[in-house]
Amino acid sequence: MGAPALLYPPAMSDRVFFSLAALMAVLLVALAAVWPQGLGARSPGPFGHPVVRTPEATHAAITRETAAKIAANPRAAAAVLGLRTGK
Repeated sequence: MGAPALLYPPAMSDRVFFSLAALMAVLLVALAAVWPQGLGARSPGPFGHPVVRTPEATHAAITRETAAKIAANPRAAAAVLGLRTGK
């Protein structure tokens, strides 16, 4: 009629299964709390630490990036400048 009962593993208790599922859920929530969010974003305290940048350093970084983009594609930069000035 069918396979003998010895071929089937014993059933897992609901108490064991749901305890393990709850533990896994708690571990995943804890991992999500300490994992950095987004692309390179720091985790909130107490797990992460804020990135300290002065306004001058931020402005210098933006200026360097802009100069590199203009040098890489001067025609596109001229087109954008023409759109901004209305010429």
